[in-house]
Amino acid sequence: MIDIQNVSRRYGSVQALKNVSLRVEKGSIVGLLGQNGAGKTTLLNILTGYLAPTEGRALIEGYDTLLEPAQARRHLGYLPEQPPLYDEMTVNEYLRFASALRGVHKHAIAAHVDEVMELTGLTEMRSRMLGHLSKGYRQRAGLAQALCGDPEVLVLDEPTVGLDPRQITEIRGLIRTLGRGRTIVFSSHILSEVQQLCNHVVILDHGEVKLDTEMNAMQHSEQSTLLLTVAAAQERVLGRLRKLEGVRRVEVQPGAGRDETTVLIRFEGCLQPERALFGLLCQMGIPIVHLSRQEDSLEQVFLRVIAR
Repeated sequence: MIDIQNVSRRYGSVQALKNVSLRVEKGSIVGLLGQNGAGKTTLLNILTGYLAPTEGRALIEGYDTLLEPAQARRHLGYLPEQPPLYDEMTVNEYLRFASALRGVHKHAIAAHVDEVMELTGLTEMRSRMLGHLSKGYRQRAGLAQALCGDPEVLVLDEPTVGLDPRQITEIRGLIRTLGRGRTIVFSSHILSEVQQLCNHVVILDHGEVKLDTEMNAMQHSEQSTLLLTVAAAQERVLGRLRKLEGVRRVEVQPGAGRDETTVLIRFEGCLQPERALFGLLCQMGIPIVHLSRQEDSLEQVFLRVIAR
C-alpha cells in the first residue's frame, strides 16, 4: 500500500509539488499522468526515497520513506526511465547482486533469481552480458531487478519508452500479471497505454492533483457526449440545441449531406440526455438519422482537466 500525505516540495522559489495526497491499495495499477514539469518525477523521487519532501510524508506499507528508509525500501521495487544496469555483468550476476542488496538470504538467491528470470522472460539470456542486450531485454532486466526481493510495491517510470510494438505488448502483459498481487504506480506519456493497463488514474498539473479516480468512474460521471445526425439544415437546429438544458458544447461535424447536420453535443448534469434530445426534436418535427453516446477517451479527460 502507498500512502502520500500532504506532500509538498520546493526548489528555492519554485513549488514543484503542492499538498499532494494519494492512497493506493494493494492490487491497484495506478497511472500517473501530467505534462512535462507537472511534478511527476519529483513525486516518484519522494516515493522511492531519493528525495525528501519539504512538507508531508510518504509511506510504503506503513513505513516512512524519510524516517524509516531501510524498512520502506524492502517493500519497494523501482524501475526508472533509464534502467540501472552494469554492462560488464551477465544477467545472472546482476540479478544475484540485486537480490543480495535487497536482503534475499544467500542460500535462497539462486532459486529466487531463476524465478525472477522466468517471470520476466530472461532465462535464455542468463549468461549474456547486459551491455550486449537489445533495448527490450535491457528493459526486462531493469524490471527484473525491481522484482528482486519480491516487493509488494512497484514504481515504474516510462517502462515501455523506446521499445518496438512487440516488446511493448510483452511488457504490458507482464505488468498486468505483476499487478494481480502488488501495488503498482505506472508513469507514462502514452495515454492509450495507461487506459489499457491501469484501473486508477491520477493527473498532476503544476504540482497539484487535478484528478484522482477509478478508471471506470470516468465513464459514469455526470458528463456525457452524444453524436447526433438529423435531417435538417444547421441554421434550423443549432440555436435550439445550444439552448437545451444541460448542454455545455455543440460541435458541428464535417461530412453531412446538404439537408443533414451532424453534431457532437456535450451534456453536464443531465441524467437522460437522449430523452431530452428526442423530446426537443419531436417537438420541432425533425427526424433523427443517428443518435449514439460517445465514451470519453483518457486523452479527452486529460485535456479537459489540464485546460481548467
